[in-house]
Amino acid sequence: MTPIAYILHSGNLYGTERMALATMTGLGQQGIGLLLAPPGPVHAEARALGIDSQIFRSSGELLRQLIPVLRQHSKLHLIATGVSHSLLAHALAMLFRCQLRHIHVVHGGTDERLSYGRKSLLNHLPVTLVAVSDFVRERLLAHGCRADRICVVENFLPCTRLAPRRSSQISSIRRVAVVSRLDPIKRVGLLLDAIQRRPELKSLQFEVFGEGSEFEALKQRTMAFDNVILHGFQSDVASRMAEFDLLLHTCAEEPFGLAILEAMDSGIPVLVPNAGGAGALVENERTGFHFPANCSGGLANRLESIVQATQLTLAAMTTAAYHEMQTRFSPARGLRQYADLLAEVNHA
Repeated sequence: MTPIAYILHSGNLYGTERMALATMTGLGQQGIGLLLAPPGPVHAEARALGIDSQIFRSSGELLRQLIPVLRQHSKLHLIATGVSHSLLAHALAMLFRCQLRHIHVVHGGTDERLSYGRKSLLNHLPVTLVAVSDFVRERLLAHGCRADRICVVENFLPCTRLAPRRSSQISSIRRVAVVSRLDPIKRVGLLLDAIQRRPELKSLQFEVFGEGSEFEALKQRTMAFDNVILHGFQSDVASRMAEFDLLLHTCAEEPFGLAILEAMDSGIPVLVPNAGGAGALVENERTGFHFPANCSGGLANRLESIVQATQLTLAAMTTAAYHEMQTRFSPARGLRQYADLLAEVNHA
């Protein structure tokens, strides 16, 4: 089996890093593959999964770590998320005559230039761009990336995920989770705007999990709301999803939204904007609910209507969503797509 060297641009443990670990474990890289990333919690998680990991703090340090890997192997599968890392690895592979099968995964993010704009620098290299959603593919095309180099592989949950599924049917919506980084583009403040517009929503309890540049500002705002709790980042939130009655996602520019899959897998309905990668994950009124993107009034109206939904409606929705998890978002499907891409020879 050819080993995978997976280079991450971040050492955090958000969607990008969790998908890297899910891909490596699913493709049987325990004891074979190597994860390279800046300092952060992803390394402890990798070790717990039996994946070797190394920390780099600069491009020079990454270079020194890649050299022995490329010298050791005449063929290597490389997956990267940062443009400079892909360029560096490709140059070293040419120097040491190591044949790479090279995938560059694009998860998107809050900065258009960094998330999509620089990816066109890879146009003339033998690299396949993996977009995690059609939304990401559209953004790559808008920034000049070659259409024939882009393949969409949607995210999936790890095969080893053991989070509990809700044991009883939801009879009414009372407790709502929001799992998001607290940055301006994530629009979590939209929820507070909606509650201000519609005092009736104070009958619902909203619990927000995440950190970011807006944490302190949102904390100040939530002091005026008895029904909104800011928990900060909590690593176990995915395993607690079944405790809630609804997941609310507020970002209309979200490239994907792994927490949405975790909610669907846990048996709770989801409410997302009707735009972006998050909106494309959900079929309105069948596998979840949509609300008008970036509209606090539309969000308030939708929350009010969801509160009135019957138990039968909610049960049918969570059943349909779970079926999507077993088919469209199954790890077997995603891993097969990655395996097929790695088996292909990249062409310049």
